[in-house]
Amino acid sequence: MEFKVVGIVGAGQMGAGITQVVSSAGPHVILYDLEHEVLDHALAQITHRLNIAVKKGKLTEWVREKILKNIKLSTKFEDLFQCDLIIEAAPEKEEIKMEIFEGLDELCPKTTIFATNTSSLPITRLAATTDRPDRVIGIHFMNPAQSIKLVELVRGWLTSDETFARIEQFVEKLGKTVIVSKDYPGFIINRIFMPMINEAVCTLTEGIGSAEDIDTAMRLGLHHPMGPLALADLIGLDTCLDIMEILYTEFADSKYRPAPLLRKYVEAGYLGQKTGRGFYQYPPESSTS
Repeated sequence: MEFKVVGIVGAGQMGAGITQVVSSAGPHVILYDLEHEVLDHALAQITHRLNIAVKKGKLTEWVREKILKNIKLSTKFEDLFQCDLIIEAAPEKEEIKMEIFEGLDELCPKTTIFATNTSSLPITRLAATTDRPDRVIGIHFMNPAQSIKLVELVRGWLTSDETFARIEQFVEKLGKTVIVSKDYPGFIINRIFMPMINEAVCTLTEGIGSAEDIDTAMRLGLHHPMGPLALADLIGLDTCLDIMEILYTEFADSKYRPAPLLRKYVEAGYLGQKTGRGFYQYPPESSTS
């Protein structure tokens, strides 16, 4: 059974990207956020990217309009009642996600499947806040969701075979490649990649190389498409810090301790592209496009 209406909770960078991916595949999407301004910005981002695709001949104007008509913006939590699948894309804070799932569990029919886009938090623990742990699963889209083909699926301990099969089919219909991770903090991608970003920050702190040289080393020396510091700016330094904090707390291993410089950048509000400054500086349009 296909999902006809998909809810996305959180209209930030990831929520907007996931909305574009899902609405482009045909389902209707209800994009929910507390703030009208955040929703309007998300829709502007999606429209901008679709307009570029039309100019490049990758989309027709008719298809662009069809995609945009599939998207409904809402600040009313109760509008999510009609969704067959809801993907939570809120900030990487466990208490925020738990509150969302508790509210959704009270609101939605028992047939609704809940998914979280968490990149590090245990799925089993989030699922325990609901009365449907068999219908809760992790769908970790990479950033930017509209461009990267990989999606990491994470089963909680009680996720049913039926839920997993439906979500796997859904993600593949989005044109994504699926990998499957066990429910361990950080899963596959961030268990490996976030410590690498953290070590790149330590390398910068110790003056071993400039930000440009560190990123160039990884791009040209190891064939990475982006250097770790530039990618951290794209992801958001606050998100990187949140993930490192989760890994450090869950494993109690010093190798996951966040780099002090990363923490200082976040405290200063230098969060990367979304604020115009992180390890690099960005023109104003970089934080709004």
